[in-house]
Amino acid sequence: MYERVRDVTALAGRVAVAVVFLAHGLDKWNAGLGATTDMVEAMGIPLPTLSAIFLIAVEVIGSIAFILGIALPLVGIGYAVAGLGALFFVHLDAGLTGAGGYELVLVLALAGLALGFNGGRLSLDHLLFGRRKAAAREQSVAEAVRA
Repeated sequence: MYERVRDVTALAGRVAVAVVFLAHGLDKWNAGLGATTDMVEAMGIPLPTLSAIFLIAVEVIGSIAFILGIALPLVGIGYAVAGLGALFFVHLDAGLTGAGGYELVLVLALAGLALGFNGGRLSLDHLLFGRRKAAAREQSVAEAVRA
């Protein structure tokens, strides 16, 4: 029972984090690469065009992948990079709380990272790779017991 609850809560967490990143990514997507590049450049972020492409890809494609549970560690790292970049380049001067504060950005970045490495069994990663790992682990335990 506990395992199921853990997997459902991991899925709910993934969906919640992904929806927030997706909303921001769709804003950038709708604005277009040029406008997103200009925004990133105005914030003083290095390599503005490459950074804009990275942000749109992580926030749109990565969020869809995160909901489906595919490439979870990669997307989690992408969320952390995007979130911590926003924290340092945009929100840091406003402090932790209040208008423009970085509390939400910090929580989203680190929750995305944590869920990227602990996404639960209700994911394509588990379906495609987790079962093989579990079988290999059981085989190793069985071999160790026989030895």
